[in-house]
Amino acid sequence: MNQIAQPTHRFTNYRKVISLADQDWQYAEAGKISGLDVEVKTPNVLVDQYGRTLHHFCTTSYLGLDYHPALLDGAMTALWETGTLRVANSKNRCKLAILAQYETQLSELFGASCLSALSCSAASAGILPLLASGALTGNRPPVMVFDKQAHYSMNHLKTACADETQVITCPHNDMDFIEDLCKRERNVAYVTDGAYSMGGMADLDSLLFLKQRYGLFLYLDDSHALSTVGKCGAGLVRSRLPAVDERTLIVASLAKSFGASGGLAMFGSERHKALVQRYGGPSNWSQSLNAAAIGAGMASIRLHRSRELMSLQERLQANIRVFDNLVRTEQHGSPMAIRLVPCGEATLANRLAVELAELGYLTSAVFFPVVPQDKAAIRITLRADMEPSMIQSFCEQLINLLQVHGRDIRP
Repeated sequence: MNQIAQPTHRFTNYRKVISLADQDWQYAEAGKISGLDVEVKTPNVLVDQYGRTLHHFCTTSYLGLDYHPALLDGAMTALWETGTLRVANSKNRCKLAILAQYETQLSELFGASCLSALSCSAASAGILPLLASGALTGNRPPVMVFDKQAHYSMNHLKTACADETQVITCPHNDMDFIEDLCKRERNVAYVTDGAYSMGGMADLDSLLFLKQRYGLFLYLDDSHALSTVGKCGAGLVRSRLPAVDERTLIVASLAKSFGASGGLAMFGSERHKALVQRYGGPSNWSQSLNAAAIGAGMASIRLHRSRELMSLQERLQANIRVFDNLVRTEQHGSPMAIRLVPCGEATLANRLAVELAELGYLTSAVFFPVVPQDKAAIRITLRADMEPSMIQSFCEQLINLLQVHGRDIRP
């Protein structure tokens, strides 16, 4: 049977990526800012295999809950009481009763029908191809529009989605582009982040307008905002919606500010949830959250319903203001805890990260393909449990190092 050769590299080209990026990764590892094996000395302080003590400025646990005694106790208690890590089969056939209880509690906390997954990435891998097929949009495949800066956990699924429908990459946060497409196409789904991993936020005002006017389907990953902002830690996206409906789907990590493990999806339709449970592949294969992850998550839910969460959110915002008063970035004034100090070339970003690590501060040098070529940066993340004096000391060292390299980042 003759088969027509299909074009390659429509959405990915790993050989090209490796050829452009691998030298920078090798430099990062040789400079001891990548490939680190660490032990936790105290909250937010690590000791690596080279004996260095490092203050952790590339964490995504923005509220510091990964060290919280209540979550650690919840994990251990659930493990002992359950007597096993997990039931080892697909969870749509059989799962721990405590997992069903956990998903019910998540649903009540966030006001949506919630489904857990091993990670937010696994959730997207299971859901996005189903969305592209039309299974979640009345059997009418939508035109799938991925934001140029949507997280890789979603962007890498373009190929699978393109086997079901038309896939388009949209310029970053270009609402005019999306509206023009909505005028031409009856069914459009937009895939992006609520808060971007490299800084910045989605234009939620415009997206909600387009949803109301044209019926735009919104698929939003709110991993970097969940818990960090919003009443009861609802995040950026859920906080803006009166309800999650059939034209909205939110996914998020439970392993960042939430402080536990895994990911979740928020549905506005029980039918959609059932379809993902049955046909969502990677979100449902024969592993599920283990008892320790569930116990930590249940403890986190209790904390999210307490006054302590608001206190931690306020402390995080105070620490963000401390940083913004000392260092100038494009993210200045954002309530999100991510800041990027632009370096341009990956060589400079790596060199600065190496110098900071030798001074006791662990940061991320980000370069292609994480960011566009010639847009390399030092990625800095802040936490609620950081002492302001330590942030000030870090900023002073960062400013001094950049001045040596001819850069002034003071406000």
